[in-house]
Formats: sequence, structure tokens, C-alpha cells
Amino acid sequence: MPFIPNTDKERQEMLERIGVKNFDELIAAIPEEIRLNKELNLPTAMSEYEVVKMMGELANQNVTTSSHTCFMGGGSYDHFIPSIVGAVIERPEFKTAYTPYQAEVSQGTLQAMYEYQSMICALTGMDVANASMYDGSTALAEACMMANAHNRKTEFVYAGTVNPNYRRVVDTITAGKNFTFHQAKLDDGTCDLERLRSLVSDKTSAVIVQQPNAYGNLEDVFEIEKIAHEKKALFITVINPISLGVLAAPGEYNADIVVGEGQPLGIPLSFGGPYLGIFACKNEFIRKMPGRIAGVTEDLEGKRGFVLTLQTREQQIKREKATSNICSNQGLFMLAATVYMAAMGKQGIKEVAEQSMQKAHYLAEQIKKIKGFKLLNDKPFFNEFLVIPPVPASQIIEEASKVAIMPGIDTSRFPECNQGLLVAVTEKRTIDEMNKFIGFLQKFAK
Repeated sequence: MPFIPNTDKERQEMLERIGVKNFDELIAAIPEEIRLNKELNLPTAMSEYEVVKMMGELANQNVTTSSHTCFMGGGSYDHFIPSIVGAVIERPEFKTAYTPYQAEVSQGTLQAMYEYQSMICALTGMDVANASMYDGSTALAEACMMANAHNRKTEFVYAGTVNPNYRRVVDTITAGKNFTFHQAKLDDGTCDLERLRSLVSDKTSAVIVQQPNAYGNLEDVFEIEKIAHEKKALFITVINPISLGVLAAPGEYNADIVVGEGQPLGIPLSFGGPYLGIFACKNEFIRKMPGRIAGVTEDLEGKRGFVLTLQTREQQIKREKATSNICSNQGLFMLAATVYMAAMGKQGIKEVAEQSMQKAHYLAEQIKKIKGFKLLNDKPFFNEFLVIPPVPASQIIEEASKVAIMPGIDTSRFPECNQGLLVAVTEKRTIDEMNKFIGFLQKFAK
């Protein structure tokens, strides 16, 4: 072990303290067949300059939204990020800090948490929000466990199509809880209201809906809410925060718990993460909410101050009393979302939502005109839609890479989903980019 700067004497002293004679005895429990019994095949040493150059060459092989026009979505979207977001989160006091506990957390960090929570509440129309979670999928899993902690029921119903990645994460995190998940959806992926009525019972803990759903379609959330609450089940909504610039906020249709992926709020795509989990709920469920909540108060001198509050789910208390074992928030990206929302404001987020929706509808109408192409359905959608092409979606994706286009997601990777090409449009897409995409798709017309 020459890469550890210890002398033979020091190593022998450590082995004796452990209680073994030599290193071989220390690793005796490791099977011989999985040990590395040869020299590592390492390249020759390089200078710092050579390493930086090599890493740059490797990085340039990546396909990015700078080199390709992006029409991919499925939970992560290529939105414009104002430069002020990066300027703030790149500051070393933010970027290098870990998420601290109450005893050492700074007033600046607490204030950022408080402002983030306030903006999420304003955006979703909910009473209270926590200071973020890991990502949208884990937030949904936490919502299911929170619903179970509230009513002790173990049955859940998906109303319509929820992102299959989210569902897999939910299954993983709730494994061992004996939860049962049902689904009420039509062939086109939207909610089957009649089946939902038959599935929801006094045993149902919560009804879960994604708005817009996994195919970008809008669900009848007002009717779904009635069905859920008639049987006293909780109503969990999975949202795209940008869509709330034009769609009704979950608070308007009486959602109990709201979760979502915060990536559209000023966070780069970053090859899939790390991202930001949004979590908000009604006041009556605050004691069961996982995560961290910052509050505002006054000190003995009457000065405003910020504190962490309602820490019933933190590690420092008895674990059987905790809703969740998650005790950290995505602090850096929570700050990024806060800066983004503050910089964009109500009108800015509304404009992003309107442009994304209008451009998506233009592109969808043009794709429908191509012979052999059709949409999954003609129901309302936000900025995402499933195209059923006359050739496999994988073929389109392979050919599109040659002309610097990321055309969407091949849903055949999810056996439970309708097969096609999931296309998303954001405010960044120009008319020229969309027309180029349309021209490219025309070569597959049949």
C-alpha cells in the first residue's frame, strides 16, 4: 500500500492495535477471487496542464444544450437561466457550504430558506412549504409516507399517468411499508374518472395526480379532488412549477400536499441532477411534513431574526417519532430557485409559461401535418406532448444527433407507457429551431 504515507513501523503498530499480525490477516475475510492480485494499469503521470487539457477534451465529447437544440423534457427542461443565479450561487460562502444544523446555521442561510418557502407558497397557493428536498421523485415518496403517517391507510391511487421514474422511486423508498398502488387511466394516459371512483375507498390514503401528467396533458384536477375527498383520502399533486404561471395553483383546487421538481426554477440540466424537491401542504399537516422549515421571529431586543422551527422530523429526536430520515435540504439549489423566482417575478414566470405553451402548440400543430405523424390525443396540454411517429422513436433520435438536435425522449424505455417520442418546448426555442426540427421530421413521413 505505497500510496498511504505511513512507515512500515507505523503500519505494524496499527495492525497490532487492531489485533492482527499482518495485512493479509486483516483482509482474510475478503474472498481471494475478488482481490486485485496485479499491478494497476495506470497511465504515466501528467502535469496539471496536461490533466486539464485532457479533461477538457473529454468534456467536449458530451452532447449539451449549447451544441444541440433540445426538445427533451420528461421532468427536466431547457429553460433560460438569468446570469444573476450563477453569480450568486457561485460565491464560495454558498457553493462550498454544507447544510448546517440550527446551532450553527447563519442568518443569511435561514433568510434564504424563509424566502424560498414564501415564494413556493405564493406559487402553489399552499399554506406552508419546507426548505426543499432532494428532488421531485423523492418528494413524492415522502408525500406518500406523510399521508400514511396522517391517516394510517396503505392504499394509494394514481389518477392518470405519473412520471414512471417517479413511480419507481416511490416503490423503492416505500418498500417494506406494505403500500398498495392502483392506477386509474385511459388508453391515452389521462385519468379514467369512472375507474377512479371505483378504486377510491375508505381504505385509500391518498389520490396522486400529476398536473400536467407524464405526457404533458392537463388532468381534470377539480373533479379528481372531489372524488378523493368524498372518501376522506388526501389529494397529492405533482406539479411543474413553471406551468403555474398559466395553470390554476394547487391551492385553488384544494390539494392537500404538493410536490414537484424544482429544476425549471433556474437549475441547469446537469445530465440529470442534482436537482431540487418542492414540498408544500396545508397548515393542518405541518406537524407531519418532512424536511426543514425556517421561521421568522424577534429577539429580546425586538429585532427580526430567522430560526429553524418544527424539527419533529430531524435526526436529533427519536427516530420512531420522525416522519422521515431526510434531514437535509438541497441548500444550494434552493438558493438558486429563490434567486430565479425573485429575478423573474410573477410576470416573468408567467411569460416563460406562456411562451413555452404557445411554442409547444405551434410545433405540435406542424408535426401533425407531417404524413404518418400523430399525437397521442387531442386533449389540452402545457408544453409537452407525445408524438406517435411512423418509425421507431429510437431511429429518429439516432438520426437527429447527426444534425445537432435532441428530438425528445423515446418512451419505449418505459414498458408501462404509450410508445412514442415525448417532445417538450420551452421559451428558449426559436421559430427557426422549430422549423428546422419540422423539416428534419419530414424525412420520416410515410
